[in-house]
Amino acid sequence: MSMDGLLKMDGFDDCIAGLVERCGAEPIVCYDKDKVLAKLAAQMGSREDALEWYEFNQLGAWVGDRTPCFLDRDLMEAGL
Repeated sequence: MSMDGLLKMDGFDDCIAGLVERCGAEPIVCYDKDKVLAKLAAQMGSREDALEWYEFNQLGAWVGDRTPCFLDRDLMEAGL
């Protein structure tokens, strides 16, 4: 599948988990939340700062229907 038209976060290609497909919707890029947070923590110096940045600037961003999503592998935290 081509990456044309997919929205990606600059500098986070190494955190891509894959693509998400749904019936009736264009595919979107899915990032591994743990990898994103680890990369941010390495840049910012703390996981707390990384989490705050992630929640506001990445998770909280909406740039249209092709906005990337994040895979949270911690099922216990998600209550599943």
